[in-house]
Amino acid sequence: MKTNPTTPPWDPVVAALEAWRKALREEPGLGETPEGPESEEPAVSTVAEQYKRDPWAILVSTIISLRTKDAVTLTVSQALLQKAPNPASLAALSEEALARLLYPAGFYRTKAGNLKKIATILMEKYHHQVPATMEELLALPGVGRKTANLVLTEAFDLDGICVDIHVHRISNRLGWVSSANPEQTEAALRAVLPRQYWKGINSLLVLYGQRICRPVSPFCSRCVIHSYCERRGVARSR
Repeated sequence: MKTNPTTPPWDPVVAALEAWRKALREEPGLGETPEGPESEEPAVSTVAEQYKRDPWAILVSTIISLRTKDAVTLTVSQALLQKAPNPASLAALSEEALARLLYPAGFYRTKAGNLKKIATILMEKYHHQVPATMEELLALPGVGRKTANLVLTEAFDLDGICVDIHVHRISNRLGWVSSANPEQTEAALRAVLPRQYWKGINSLLVLYGQRICRPVSPFCSRCVIHSYCERRGVARSR
């Protein structure tokens, strides 16, 4: 892993992405792809707003979101949180009932088992509260760095860089970093990205990755930061 020695002018790059997102909210069809529209905000961010930054709601929604589309994540999260708004109420559900509530999220049975274990740990070790440190979150079943960072930033307003497949792909494509996996990307971004942008970069790039900077044949003709992009690995574009 290495960081790119030539970093972009971060202020105009982030400003362009933020302006694009603002325009998207005002004109929902902007950037819509032939595959159909995507949600305007990542599902976990929507849950965070709806549940007033409740750490339990955000942790649950983030776990549900793994390998699951945003639309499904949002629907399943809302249904589950209505039945289990806290660790105690989730622990009271049978694993089978929990799995039914989690369906059709990806790996719903595995997530049901992990959430049951997490609820018990939170009740026994943390007084029913979600811990607010990276180390404690990573010790929970099924919680990796992406989930931990998202909980820290969305629930506790702490600095962190949440790297999912969109952030990993786009950061490498733009030339910000040269990394083999999301964990390396997170470490590399911590070295080059100004701290003031850590918390917001995920929501910006996830949306951009869904609408514009697609995995295959991205919409480079619509890109608002194309002049800063090295187009690494782009064989064809639209």
